[in-house]
Amino acid sequence: MGNYVTVEPGVSVYVEDINPTGKKTILFLHGWPLNHKQFEYQYNILPAMGYRCIGMDWRGFGNSDRPFTGYSFDRLADDVRAVVDALELKDFALAGHSTGGAICIRYVAKHQGYGVSKLVLIDAVSPHALPADTANHFISETLNDRPNMLRQLTDIFFFQYITPPLSDWFFQLGLQAASWSTIAIMETLRDENVYNDLEKIKVPTLIIHGIHDQVIPFVNAEETSKLIKNSKLVPFQYSGHATFYDERDKFNKLLMEFI
Repeated sequence: MGNYVTVEPGVSVYVEDINPTGKKTILFLHGWPLNHKQFEYQYNILPAMGYRCIGMDWRGFGNSDRPFTGYSFDRLADDVRAVVDALELKDFALAGHSTGGAICIRYVAKHQGYGVSKLVLIDAVSPHALPADTANHFISETLNDRPNMLRQLTDIFFFQYITPPLSDWFFQLGLQAASWSTIAIMETLRDENVYNDLEKIKVPTLIIHGIHDQVIPFVNAEETSKLIKNSKLVPFQYSGHATFYDERDKFNKLLMEFI
């Protein structure tokens, strides 16, 4: 079932709660510039295995409200906290892909891991900021031809072959975001980082990263793993930036085993 959670006056985010009676809860945070639907190939499988899967759209993305401001890691982490409080989540696994991984890291650090029993970082933007030239390229492309930027992104996102219809679907997820929020997140990725948050993470952490990732290099995952004491890094040999799709069977099995 889908509903809206007010995260601050005048701003609500969309939350999809699949199998609310499941025995274990996973809160998924999508990557840039997507939305909760990117985890479709998890939602098909995990609820049937008894898991409660919650997908939230960040502000500015998917079905959420699209304010012009509020795209810092701190504010996005506070939005997650508002969802956790509204749904009264306890003892849940927090799983974030790419930028969503950075938001998860900031959430655990800033809110002392409130409610989180396990952390899953999926091709996460950590521990460093995105290189300025990369971020500025995406910003410039978004300002001038956002559909073309999304096509370019799709081309480097996956390692496995994807069909043209899947490519179109992925492209449409990106188009659902507001252009201003698409730009604002890229500015945050360029200007902020989560390096100093990593030492504050005490919960068991699973790090999943594709060795062919062209967006966030695999060496970043190795460094993140060294900085989070209680972490385990699992390289995905046949994946790019989309481990959740490139090797979805392995991904889903690993997630269930860990949680």
